[in-house]
Amino acid sequence: MYSACLNLLHDHQQAQDVSQEVFLQVYRSAAKFRFESAASTWLYRISFNRSLNLIRHNRRSRWLQSLSSYEAEEDPKISVPPDARATPPDQAFEDTERSEFVRRAVAALPSKQRVAFILHKYEGFASREIAEILGIPITAVEARLRRAQANLKHKLLVYLKSDQT
Repeated sequence: MYSACLNLLHDHQQAQDVSQEVFLQVYRSAAKFRFESAASTWLYRISFNRSLNLIRHNRRSRWLQSLSSYEAEEDPKISVPPDARATPPDQAFEDTERSEFVRRAVAALPSKQRVAFILHKYEGFASREIAEILGIPITAVEARLRRAQANLKHKLLVYLKSDQT
């Protein structure tokens, strides 16, 4: 759950906070679980709903701050330091740069596409499971995944063309 929250929020502290809130909510409402789906599906659904609520709250807060002439643009980064022994520094820099671009490209997807893409590619869920988590038809999940992949393909092609020049 923590990694699912982190993939959406891109902030370790917020992901930890949301994960704790999820466990509290599960504890409080465990008796209401109807066993119509897997418990993991229920947990992920709560995790994603909580994460998306926090994202919406953060957007509203930034919008209100920008109205008061205060621009507090956050650019949260998740960076994994390259293992200097495994790759040369110049290659490690290029790998980090590409990873950062991919992370930003995924973060720039429309929220519905981004959630479906993260659940599928990063969390390894099948379309049927994603449909259960999000409460939408499988066809909608598959459409979101196709659109997300097309958007990412376009962004990555533009990036690769600019990288070659």
